[in-house]
Amino acid sequence: MSAEKLLQGDTDRGTRPANRIPLARLLRRTALHLVLATVSLAMVLPFLWMIITSLKTDPDLASYPPNLLPQVWDWDNYSEALEYAPFGTYFKNSLLISFGHTAFNLVLASTAGYALARVPFRGRTLVFMVVLATMMIPTYTKIVPQYLIAKGIPFFGGNDYLGQGGHGWLDSWWGLIVPGALTPFAIFLFRQFYLSLPRELEEAARIDGMGEFGIYARVMTPLVKPAIATVGLLTFESSWNNFLWPLIITSDTNLRVIQVGLSTFQQADQNAWAYLMAGTTLATIPMVVLFLFTQRYFVQGFARSGIK
Repeated sequence: MSAEKLLQGDTDRGTRPANRIPLARLLRRTALHLVLATVSLAMVLPFLWMIITSLKTDPDLASYPPNLLPQVWDWDNYSEALEYAPFGTYFKNSLLISFGHTAFNLVLASTAGYALARVPFRGRTLVFMVVLATMMIPTYTKIVPQYLIAKGIPFFGGNDYLGQGGHGWLDSWWGLIVPGALTPFAIFLFRQFYLSLPRELEEAARIDGMGEFGIYARVMTPLVKPAIATVGLLTFESSWNNFLWPLIITSDTNLRVIQVGLSTFQQADQNAWAYLMAGTTLATIPMVVLFLFTQRYFVQGFARSGIK
């Protein structure tokens, strides 16, 4: 090959884009993005419909076929929905219960997960298997036994030492907070994260004279922030959206939570759809805000724990 052709080849290679994407790969990527965009739109549409419905007037709601957009945007539906029932009390109760569940679950599950991952004791594997087995029990099969246990708690709600004669934890903060204070999934997630940490960290801490609780609280736990964010978000979301257990265990209006309070808009003869959608929109806002602040750690938590 002549020097002139070699020079021409070098010139062609120099002008060719180095990061050029093959056409087949570009088409696959475009198709993938189109599918993801379609799925995302399908998931967002119910929320958009909820918000639009919350701003409709009664004539718009009664029209057939239904109008896609309201003829009059009625923003007063939100203030009127809050005045329709004591939603300030419902929001406060839901926040207290959700924060209580989250705080207890983070403390108890992290200590249990650390013990199962780092503290050698006889029967540790068996205990972990039992924790995993409890994750397989459907929630609704536990409602009746849980109710009977809450009703028969000794020395609470007028009960004697045998748990008889009173109502126990029914219509009380104890019954709303304690049953959801610890979840087996949180224990499992924390254990997986503690197992992934290097053994040299705790060995160095023991050489410095630090005790087991100090190693857990000051060395290991600050390194599992994704697990803390994941457990905190999932626990808060589950507690905030819990409907059945608060409905069963409470009859006092002052102890109602937001999800039970929304049922006041659903009557036997008619439903106040605009108020219901307005209340549901307001009830969704805390979870959206919480997820926006913790989404980075939330994704890391699932990625690093090996959950697909």
